[in-house]
Amino acid sequence: MPRRRVEETDLHSQRWVVSYADFITLLFAFFVVMYAISSVNEEKYKQVAESLSGVFSGPEGDAERPIDGETETDPAGIGVYRGGEADSNVPTVTIVPPRPENSAVLNDIGEQMNVQFKKLISNGHVAVQSNNLWVALELGANLLYPEGGALPAITSDPVFERIARILKQYDNPIHVEGYTDNQFISTDQFPSNWELSAARAAGIVRILEMNGVPPQRMAAVGFGEYQPKSDNGSEVGRMVNRRIVIVVTRDRKTQRVVSAFGSEQVSEDAVSGILTETSLPESVIESVEKEDGSIVFQRKDQTQPVDVNTLRNAENFMPLTEGTPE
Repeated sequence: MPRRRVEETDLHSQRWVVSYADFITLLFAFFVVMYAISSVNEEKYKQVAESLSGVFSGPEGDAERPIDGETETDPAGIGVYRGGEADSNVPTVTIVPPRPENSAVLNDIGEQMNVQFKKLISNGHVAVQSNNLWVALELGANLLYPEGGALPAITSDPVFERIARILKQYDNPIHVEGYTDNQFISTDQFPSNWELSAARAAGIVRILEMNGVPPQRMAAVGFGEYQPKSDNGSEVGRMVNRRIVIVVTRDRKTQRVVSAFGSEQVSEDAVSGILTETSLPESVIESVEKEDGSIVFQRKDQTQPVDVNTLRNAENFMPLTEGTPE
């Protein structure tokens, strides 16, 4: 008689119970941790709230107590400190008047630029603007760049060598302004005219540095298409708007103001007002829209806007002088 085979019990058939138990344990631990980190220490919370309230409400961290002034409370319960005592120990800021020799330096720079670029000025490729605060050398982009490019052509190297030869003689701050027309551009390298104008200005700064101009004196500014000099409705107007302007300023303060507005969009007296008056720039100058749609900044007490084209024939723009480039 054959033996009956005893069926063996599968030891792995209940293995899922172990995995399930592990999962429940981990889930329990997860909720314990979540509960622990969600608990708020009310005492520390009050300390932080009082500290922040003190920072934004005034001295002593008390948002409700006035200190020789008035304290208001907004709907959120945050105190706002108004008024108070002035600190007599704070030094008075004085405006130092410019030295006459600084303006004389700008005059020399402007004269040399007129001499060096006499032929290009007569052809309309270059223009020199000069006053007591800055000298601006405007270069047509068609003279320097291929269409849509930011790297100046090799043929323009002699131009920058002459510019660097003049600028190396002085210590005045320099910034380069880049302008474009309003034609749409969208490439991987230049997603908009902002990038194109800034890249062109930065490229000129690098070239001047390579020709010996100290880099700490220079800066690059890109205005894109938003400060047109002429009407973008025609090809001639767009060509005029594609330009580079190298601006040599009297000092650092002048450089900051001129670069903020653009050398062709702000008048000399407006910049002088910002530098010498204690009020804010918004109370010194105003923007005026011209007939062609462009904006010019001027002093509020000035009756007529300052037009760059008009200034070219005025006394603060230097006349072309006779001479030949080196």
